[in-house]
Amino acid sequence: MNWDWQFTFEVVVPRLLAVVPVTIQATVLSFLLALVLGLALMLLRISPLRVISIPAGEIIEFIRGTPLLVQLFFLFFLLPEIGIVLPPLTTGIVGLGIYNAALCAEVYRAGILNVPAGQWEAAKALNLSACRTYRDIIIPQSLPPIVPALGNYFIGIFKETPLLSFLAVAELMHASKLIGSEYYRFTEAVTVAGVFFLVMSLAAAALVRFAEGRIRGRILH
Repeated sequence: MNWDWQFTFEVVVPRLLAVVPVTIQATVLSFLLALVLGLALMLLRISPLRVISIPAGEIIEFIRGTPLLVQLFFLFFLLPEIGIVLPPLTTGIVGLGIYNAALCAEVYRAGILNVPAGQWEAAKALNLSACRTYRDIIIPQSLPPIVPALGNYFIGIFKETPLLSFLAVAELMHASKLIGSEYYRFTEAVTVAGVFFLVMSLAAAALVRFAEGRIRGRILH
């Protein structure tokens, strides 16, 4: 293998750096969407009304059980058929958000169910409203076990962004393939893209550990 350092630093690195913000934007917005939709799905899933909880559970299982790439293609190619036309990046963000919302919903549910039943009974005995019960008792106790799992999904979304290249979104993997096709040198482009992903994944993991420590510290105090 003949590695061309000049080509790497003059062509590959600048062009990949230019699309790093797109990858970060897709990751952050998808994760925020997943957090919000996941919470909504979880609330529907634990509803005492079976007419609500059963369909919500089936929706979650359907999303979790089908490949992400298939869902992205569904949104990208079929939505225009019903008159909904979204830019490729927006489609990718929505697709990643919906897919991971189903995963986050189960994490939320596990955290809520992990709270001892006595806590619910104590809140009821104190005549606390449902809002105060969740805000002051249930959520603070459910956060520590779910933060690491949610952090893993954040990193997972980041590593799923290369799938957006199939939608022609100008993220890292798409840019590396374009460079390879243009110069017939894929080794440098793909390798540098992999290094970028590794560095940003490590940074995201450090951010998750920091957030986890802050949340645990606030709860202990």
